[in-house]
Amino acid sequence: MRRLAHKQMHAVGEPGVPERPTTVAAPPDLSIVVPVFNEAESVTPLVRELTATLAGLPYRYEILLIDDGSTDATWDQLTAIAAIDRRVRPVRFARNYGQTAALMAGFDLSLGDLIITLDGDGQNDPADIQALLAKLNEGYDVVSGWRRTRRDGASRVLVSQIANRIISAFTGVRLNDYGCTLKVYRRSALEGIRLYGEMHRFIPIFASWQGARVAQLAVNHRPRTTGKSKYGFSRTSAVIVDLMLVLFLERAANRPMHLFGGLGLASIAGGLAAGLWAIWLKLFSGVPFITTPLPLLVVMLMVLGIVCILSGLLAEMLMRTYHESQDKRPYSVREIRNAATDD
Repeated sequence: MRRLAHKQMHAVGEPGVPERPTTVAAPPDLSIVVPVFNEAESVTPLVRELTATLAGLPYRYEILLIDDGSTDATWDQLTAIAAIDRRVRPVRFARNYGQTAALMAGFDLSLGDLIITLDGDGQNDPADIQALLAKLNEGYDVVSGWRRTRRDGASRVLVSQIANRIISAFTGVRLNDYGCTLKVYRRSALEGIRLYGEMHRFIPIFASWQGARVAQLAVNHRPRTTGKSKYGFSRTSAVIVDLMLVLFLERAANRPMHLFGGLGLASIAGGLAAGLWAIWLKLFSGVPFITTPLPLLVVMLMVLGIVCILSGLLAEMLMRTYHESQDKRPYSVREIRNAATDD
C-alpha cells in the first residue's frame, strides 16, 4: 500500500473519487480510521473523545471518518466537525458498501505510518489507544483489541466466542476477539493486503501470514448508548464463507496445483480402486459389472480427477500471470542489513 500523499491517483473533481492531498508539510504519524453508518448521535462525542486522548500523545494525527452511505444526519455532523478541525477528514461513500470497504478506503486515503481503527458507535474506548501504541512499541506490527468483558447480549457473545475459536484453530493465529475493530497497525503490515466481502476481521491473519508480529491486548468495551447495532446473526454465514475463502487463499493461492492436483490424484486413485473392486467381484464372486454402480463410479472419478488436474494447471497459469503483471513477489522481506544501494 503506497502512501497516497505522494501520488495523485485520480484527477481532482473526478466523479465518485474523493480529493486526496498531494502535498503535506508535516504528514501525520497516526491515522485514526473510523467507519460510520447512521451514527449521527455518536460521531460528535466520539471525535471529542478522540481529540482529547490524542492531544496527550506525542504524535501528529489525522482522523478519517468514512461515512458508509448514511441515510441520517451523519454527514452533516461530519462536515460541521471538519469545518472546525482540519485534522478531521470525512469521506462520504456514494452508497452503503459495508465496513470492509470503509476500512479499505481509510487505509488507502490515510497518511500516517501507524493506523488505528475503531468503531463509530462509541463502544470502543479511545482511552485504550495509548496502551495499544505502547504494546505495538514492544516490537509488534499489529495489536488487536480484546473485549474481555463485552457489553452485548449473551447469545451474541457466545456465537462470537465459538467463531473466534474456530478461526484461530484453522488459521493458526491465536486471537480471542477477531470482531473487535479497535486495532493498531504499522503501515508496512498492511502492504499488499486488499479486502473484499466481510474480510476486515481477518486483517491480522493476512498480516501474520506476511510475516507481521501480531499481539492482542484487553480493552474496555462500553455499552451502546445511541443508535442501534448493525450486526446480527445473518452475518454468521458470511463469516464462515469468508473463512473458507481465506483458507483457500493462504493454502492454495501461490500453489494451486498442489490443491487441485492432489484432489485430482485422489479422485483417480479412487476410480482405480473402484475398478479393481469391480474386477475382483467379477472374478471371484461372479457378480456382473452391470449389476453394480462401480463402473459408473470409475468413470465419474476418473473424469473428475482429470478435470481437477486441468483446473490446477489453469489456476497456475492465472496466478503466475497475476503476480507477473503486477510485479508482485511470492515473498516478503522484513529487513536488510548492509544492502547494496543504487546511487
